[in-house]
Amino acid sequence: QGSLVESGGGLVQAGGSLRLSCAASGSILRPNTMGWYRQAPGKQRELVADITEGGSTNYADSVKGRFTISRDNFRNTVYLQMNSLKPEDTATYYCTSGWRNLAIWGQGTLVTVSS
Repeated sequence: QGSLVESGGGLVQAGGSLRLSCAASGSILRPNTMGWYRQAPGKQRELVADITEGGSTNYADSVKGRFTISRDNFRNTVYLQMNSLKPEDTATYYCTSGWRNLAIWGQGTLVTVSS
């Protein structure tokens, strides 16, 4: 079994940028779809973006044009470049790797955007 470790979260002012990274270690089933979810206080967890092994991407409407997901298959790492951040982007961001009906999750990294 494998594991995912996120990094890059922190505090940023509105309009700023952050880059999240998620590194997979151990045995990861591939080809896989990797993605980012987030959960804000009092809200349900939601998909932010995902990316297939081949590089096909999908974004939530709320982040289109501002966030970019990418991956390095050789290094088993997925990234989320977050630009033009808004206070409503404040959440704990979780990395995931999915294969068929199986998935693993990271512990999450907190992103706080101040107004």
